[in-house]
Amino acid sequence: MFRTALRNVLAHKARLLMTVLAVMLGVAFVSGTLVFTNTVSDAFQNSSAKGFDQVDVAVQPKYQDSRGDRVGKTPDLTQAMLETAGKVPGAASATGVVGGFTAVADKHGKLVGGDWQSRGGNYWGAKDARYPLVAGHAPHGGNEVLLDSKSAERAGYKVGDTVRLSVDGPVLTPTVAGIFTTDDGNVTAGGSLALFDTPTAQALFGKNGTYDEIDVTAKPGTGQAALKAQLDRALPAHQVETTTGKKLADDQAKTIADGMSSMKTGLLVFAGIALFVGTFIIANTFTMLVAQRTKELALLRAVGASRRQVTRSVLIEAFVVGAVAGVAGLLAGIGIGAGLRALVGSFGGNMPDGPLVISPGTVAAALVVGVLITMLAAWLPARRAAKIPPVAAMNSVHAKATTKSLVLRNTIGALFAAAGVTVILAATTMDGDSGQAPMGLGAVLLIIGVFVLTPLLSRPLIAAAAPLMRAFGIAGKLARQNSVRNPRRTAATASALMIGLTLITGMTVMAGSLQHSIDKMAASAIRADYVVSMANGSPLSPDVAKKLAATDGVTSSSPLRNAESRIDGKTEFLTGVDGASIAKLTDLKVDQGSFTVSGTRIVVDKERAKEYGWTPGSHLTAHFEDGKAQSLTVAGIYDGNDMIRGIMLDDAVLTPHLSHPADMQVMVKTADGASASTKDRLAKALGTNPAIKIQDKKDLSDSIAQAFTLMLNMVYGLLGMAVIVAVLGVVNTLAMSVFERAQEIGMLRAIGLDRRGIKRMVRLESLVISLFGGVLGIGLGVFFGWAAGQLVGTRMPTYELVLPWGRLAVFLLMAGAVGVLAALWPARRAARLNVLAAIKAE
Repeated sequence: MFRTALRNVLAHKARLLMTVLAVMLGVAFVSGTLVFTNTVSDAFQNSSAKGFDQVDVAVQPKYQDSRGDRVGKTPDLTQAMLETAGKVPGAASATGVVGGFTAVADKHGKLVGGDWQSRGGNYWGAKDARYPLVAGHAPHGGNEVLLDSKSAERAGYKVGDTVRLSVDGPVLTPTVAGIFTTDDGNVTAGGSLALFDTPTAQALFGKNGTYDEIDVTAKPGTGQAALKAQLDRALPAHQVETTTGKKLADDQAKTIADGMSSMKTGLLVFAGIALFVGTFIIANTFTMLVAQRTKELALLRAVGASRRQVTRSVLIEAFVVGAVAGVAGLLAGIGIGAGLRALVGSFGGNMPDGPLVISPGTVAAALVVGVLITMLAAWLPARRAAKIPPVAAMNSVHAKATTKSLVLRNTIGALFAAAGVTVILAATTMDGDSGQAPMGLGAVLLIIGVFVLTPLLSRPLIAAAAPLMRAFGIAGKLARQNSVRNPRRTAATASALMIGLTLITGMTVMAGSLQHSIDKMAASAIRADYVVSMANGSPLSPDVAKKLAATDGVTSSSPLRNAESRIDGKTEFLTGVDGASIAKLTDLKVDQGSFTVSGTRIVVDKERAKEYGWTPGSHLTAHFEDGKAQSLTVAGIYDGNDMIRGIMLDDAVLTPHLSHPADMQVMVKTADGASASTKDRLAKALGTNPAIKIQDKKDLSDSIAQAFTLMLNMVYGLLGMAVIVAVLGVVNTLAMSVFERAQEIGMLRAIGLDRRGIKRMVRLESLVISLFGGVLGIGLGVFFGWAAGQLVGTRMPTYELVLPWGRLAVFLLMAGAVGVLAALWPARRAARLNVLAAIKAE
């Protein structure tokens, strides 16, 4: 039986090629994902570990939790602590570290590093082994800076040049005193690093005379644990905590691995979809192969082969196909992994250098997935083949499914579909978090139900295309009849395309609706023409709001200044605003009271008012970071949203309690409204700063929706794999259908249907099957998009379902194009059949 199985594989090489390709693509996606994520994770971990080479023990401030009416705060690491740390017996040196966001502009005014990878810090001079100089000298005073060599090369800077940079808003123009090299993971991943002398860095980052961290190196012979113990005894335990360099590296590696895990999971989900779609093709292929060899298998049974041996022979074929596809998929996956890394780099992605990582786990996963998926998909056809009675098989009276089996299939499908719809509808009545799991369960049940019911659905839906098919004459009529001749095969072929289009359509409906809703939210909540903020979301200097207020054409402006407070023993963030201007800059619906922010009168959003039981006129006491308290009165309650929410009070009341005032945003309204010239005027007033974003309403909504747009583009790209697999499935089905109907096609040729008619018949059959899968996929995708939108609507009052008719039409055309392309080779093969040979074929 083993030799028989191998002979069958070699005898049907062409028939199994599409199956090998389908499995190979799925395996390639899995192994490519593993190679890519392992490579990136390893590169980041190695790069991160180098950053801790100069640190044996790190001393960090211990955050003091908020308790009672006391606002939590982070204590300062003082100069005295630095000196104490350097004097412990096991310490060779102690370095105070200060750092933060620092945007460096190139000579064209563009940001050199990414929004989050642009960093700055302090330089300790010749003894600072972290950053060896390759040109120039150490910085002295506020007018000198060091740049890392990679950023200097990218921006075209050399020693002596003037560079434009920003820390918290205002533009600085120091001179490049020197250029250094570094193993800092941030820099090797494409970021930038600017270094100042310590006093300048402390002043720029709001750490006058203090540090963010103290890095201590051990003397030869002193271990990290021993040095940590000495520092614990010498420093105040209630203010600082110490961590060994090894633990810092291990924690960082774990953080990187956890971050890559979510990316890996997301990519593997799409790989799973491609494999799931491929499973239909494999099952379809083996079903047809078994059907073509029915008499052969029956003869084996007649000469003594048992059912188990027949099943085993088919599974051996599947094992060989899966093993070949697994090896080919692994090799292709290595190429995909390398290509993804290069692609991310070409699009400006930040990724450190490192070798391509091909772990034993990746190799094992590729082979196991390839073999298991193929054998599982082939098991049901193998079992059916073994159950055929030998005499019945040799007389070919076994082919059609019984009425009982069809009724059972349709009943099961209807139950699954009904359960799925019921669970989804129930989930739409829940809130966002609690409804997610039921929604996912309902979607799975409904897809299974529709898949099982697809043979039943194929007849009425394909029959609906009859009027169009008549336009193509006898070829169209034959194509329609052929497409419903074997409903199960048609269903399996169409289902592969259906699943891909369901996901694409659902994501498109969601993304379009969210974009519309965010645009609506921005238009309804904000009257300001512009919102100004830092590129990386860090706080702005208060000087920015002052400069904007003094700019020509600005009629009103207000900073949004956040500060932590304690109210009724709970931590609450207050937003300080310009009380005289905020009502002109926002357009928030007021539920109760009036939108008045003046003196000690505040406004709160509806959620917080409900949580605390506040109404207009309610009094509350806020405790600030300086330990002082202020009595406040609720003047009004408004509807908050994702852009504006929380407790607003007059900036004049809040700011005196803050040691380091900083603004998250500044709202600006101008006399001329939003225009390119107005935006340019505001940018020039701020020194054309690369670190600052000036956004109008459209820019603001686009930035919020950017994550959805990025996800949608990723989904299009990743699900393209599933669509390619679906195309292979259609090609496979048609090719085998042509083989099965060779005698019938020969007869059609003999009675007058020319080669062009044969080609048209096969192409139209493929088109009908593909459009059938497309209609099902788009219909399900729209339903899922609507249902998911109902969950989003519980948190976004402006959410509104928007159907992108243009894109839906493109998806349907795409399904048709899949059918036409997939039919090219089978149609050509059918047209070239020898008439006489086909007629006498058995």
